[in-house]
Amino acid sequence: MTEQDLRPPFLYVVVCAAGIAADVGKLITAAQERQWHVGVIATPLAMNGFFDTAAVETQTGRPIRSAWRRPGEPRPFPEPDAVVVAPATFNTINKWAAGIADTLALGTLCEAYGLGVPVAALPCVADALAAHPAYQDSLIRLRGMGVRFGEPYSGEVEDGGRPEFGWERALDLLDR
Repeated sequence: MTEQDLRPPFLYVVVCAAGIAADVGKLITAAQERQWHVGVIATPLAMNGFFDTAAVETQTGRPIRSAWRRPGEPRPFPEPDAVVVAPATFNTINKWAAGIADTLALGTLCEAYGLGVPVAALPCVADALAAHPAYQDSLIRLRGMGVRFGEPYSGEVEDGGRPEFGWERALDLLDR
């Protein structure tokens, strides 16, 4: 048995800059209820007020990562057993599919494929952006890489309110 076999499963949650990111604590709670230990990696833009970073650090018991570590610094998280990207934005999905790793969040997503780590994504993309051919091509490429996608969420107001974002669905996608 390896050390990884003896530890609880570890989930990386990649958070992008979308208004719904304010509720990422719901995903963390659901993951912890399913016995995951959680580390959050946020895009640099998401760190600029899209969610309560102090609350998330308290909830996970770990610092949020958004920048590369320096050479020689220890890894702040164990290797992931799975990765969830939620909300997954237009820019992140397109850069990820193109193999662009210009942030820690994108580098983590790109690396997950090479590590064979299961990845679930919950897109949060406006309908007008989702219609762009590059986005559609990106979804095809990422699905071909084994990424498991939840239903798209546009955030558009329907019947006087926004529909609920299915945070727990990301975990269900990992279970299949």
